[in-house]
Amino acid sequence: MKQPNIVYILADDLGWCDLGGLGGSEFYESPHIDRIATEGMHFTQAYASSQVCSPSRASIMTGKYPPRHGITDYLGAPCGEAWRSMGRCDRMLPPDNAPGLRADEITFAEALRRGGYRTFFAGKWHLGEAGADPEDFGFEINKGGWANGGPAGGYFAPWENPKLESGPDGESLPLRLGRETVKFIEAHASAGSAQDKDEPFLAYLSFYSVHGPIQTSRGRWEKYRQKAVAQEVADKRFIFDRKLPVRQVQDCPIYAGMIEAMDDAVGLVLDALDRLGLTENTIVCFTSDNGGVSAGDSYSSSMLPLRGGKGRQWEGGIREPLYFRFPGRIPSGSSCDVPVSGIDFYPTLLELAGLEVPPGQEVDGQSMVKLLGGADDPAIAGRDLFWHYPHYGNQGGDPSSTIRRGDWKLIHYHEDGHDELYNLAQDPGEQDDVHVANAALAIALRETLDQWLDDTGAAFPAPDPEYDSEKHAAYLQRQEHVLMPRLEAEHAQYLDLDWQPNADWWGSQVIND
Repeated sequence: MKQPNIVYILADDLGWCDLGGLGGSEFYESPHIDRIATEGMHFTQAYASSQVCSPSRASIMTGKYPPRHGITDYLGAPCGEAWRSMGRCDRMLPPDNAPGLRADEITFAEALRRGGYRTFFAGKWHLGEAGADPEDFGFEINKGGWANGGPAGGYFAPWENPKLESGPDGESLPLRLGRETVKFIEAHASAGSAQDKDEPFLAYLSFYSVHGPIQTSRGRWEKYRQKAVAQEVADKRFIFDRKLPVRQVQDCPIYAGMIEAMDDAVGLVLDALDRLGLTENTIVCFTSDNGGVSAGDSYSSSMLPLRGGKGRQWEGGIREPLYFRFPGRIPSGSSCDVPVSGIDFYPTLLELAGLEVPPGQEVDGQSMVKLLGGADDPAIAGRDLFWHYPHYGNQGGDPSSTIRRGDWKLIHYHEDGHDELYNLAQDPGEQDDVHVANAALAIALRETLDQWLDDTGAAFPAPDPEYDSEKHAAYLQRQEHVLMPRLEAEHAQYLDLDWQPNADWWGSQVIND
């Protein structure tokens, strides 16, 4: 049987409910991405392996949980005593973070390359400095992947990316990445010999979107500004949840425009597959690397009814959209409620390609192939899932470790050692901590979590001897009583008729509308 092509599409910071259609948003529009779901399978309980990007992306590449590959925070985050430079006066100092993917990791791209696949990467990498680029981990072609975690220079050309030649002034970065992906697919499909045409390919389209800075064109802003004012405009967009303001409303026209631009880029790729007659033998997967940004960064979206967002330990920080399409193998319009994780892509894609996990590459993930076919899989449905984030998130997250078993989720906090227990079926918003009423279960889950942390060699934060509780309380007061009112005013202005963004991207509307 001919090996299938694979188009793996990864968004950055796109949340569980940041898409239209089955994504559940009534404000954002994503018809092309929605098509992947309606023509394939929609996973309702898909997770990233971390609430921030680099650990999650490394897990996708390696099939391992973050403590095993060593990247537990975004690359470039201050660790140890350097954390004090952030001025947050936190109680603990986070542990060291690996500087990038280890050279001995055999990524799933490398495994596919060994199995005869041609491999292509476009977009965000953020998994190491020079020497740990996509080309060093199985990708033959790299368009835009380097050490940076954000779009240096912004979302409109001229940008500043040593791996992607800047386009004409005003060119859209997501659309450029989509075009580069189409060029690769076209070149492969029109290769000179019949043998070349039969060679399968992996196209990994890794958007910088919708990571900050939030930027869109004038036409897209106006479209969604009108849509926002046509609905009931919120008097209040934020609540204060523990450490930072958290957005509760989806009405940011800039962010909505970014989602639409990314969706248009996905449409270019899907249309190319159709035009070239590749759709029937191509797996298309769409997902994101962590929760949407409801706190910190650009405070762009809301993950309700889930709590929190990117960088936070609750469902809003780790639950992701996940759509798989493979005509003839995955039932069209199907859905799956089994919890799955970013660690599962590695064995899944290799099995679909008819390949084995390479010797020496131990993976934590399990194949989703039975689920994709519409069958039950007790092994994957009955397992525990784990998270370990021994850092402070820029978005208000706490150093914590987490286990999910069935509908139960226990979060252990490293600052003071307390646990929270939630029943996600009854309380998806994680508002009711029920660990006291379910003490025996909480103890059992904690024991399993502790054993997993020991087995994976997890690193932990350490108490900061310079911690000052009064300074910390003053910091929190500023976030609630200075930052939150400022955010309320700024985000209300996004809907003003005469609102003006930065001059470096507003002139791009001619090319991008």
